[in-house]
Amino acid sequence: MGALFGKSKKPQSRITDQDRAVLQLKQQRDRLKQYQKRVELNLEKDREQAKKCLQMGRKERAKLLLRKKKYQEKLLENTDVQLENIEKLASDIEFAQIEADIVNKLRMGNEALKAANDLMNIEEIENIMDETREGAEKQKEIDSILSGALTDQDEEDVLAELDDLVNADEAEKNAANKIDDDAVIQLPEVPADEPVADDASEEPKRVKEKEKQKRVLVEA
Repeated sequence: MGALFGKSKKPQSRITDQDRAVLQLKQQRDRLKQYQKRVELNLEKDREQAKKCLQMGRKERAKLLLRKKKYQEKLLENTDVQLENIEKLASDIEFAQIEADIVNKLRMGNEALKAANDLMNIEEIENIMDETREGAEKQKEIDSILSGALTDQDEEDVLAELDDLVNADEAEKNAANKIDDDAVIQLPEVPADEPVADDASEEPKRVKEKEKQKRVLVEA
């Protein structure tokens, strides 16, 4: 609730003093241009009136009007000079703002670059480079030792052993595939004849028992 009734902070204006100065100079320039237009109209009027006065024989009045006209022409020349000064000053201020902005951006860039450089320690970078170089040299020595310790016959034996391993692996895979193909579940055939009664099925059993006893007697 206190925040509702408290004083709210006004947003910071982005208009600088230089912007206000340029704006005032441009407003003054516009007023001078309007003044020039009025003076130019008056000059033309005074010249026409001076002609009429001469036609009417009022030479002194015509001379007075021409003097007024001449004075206003000098004022008009002065306003031209003032306009030139105002426009030059406004341009200088605007260009100074651009230069100030460039300098500010350069300052920010230098600070960012300095912060980035502070994160990188020269000694640490040199240590990393040395360790990388030592690791590469060590690996190179290991490769050289390994390559020099084996003869041509050793290399051939290594390749032959590799071929044996590949062939054995392929043989195992082929055997496994063959077992999978042969492992077919065979179900018993369904008898086509109708089932026989228990009395009828006992007769073949008795016949088989008698034949078995005869074979035992003969062998004895």
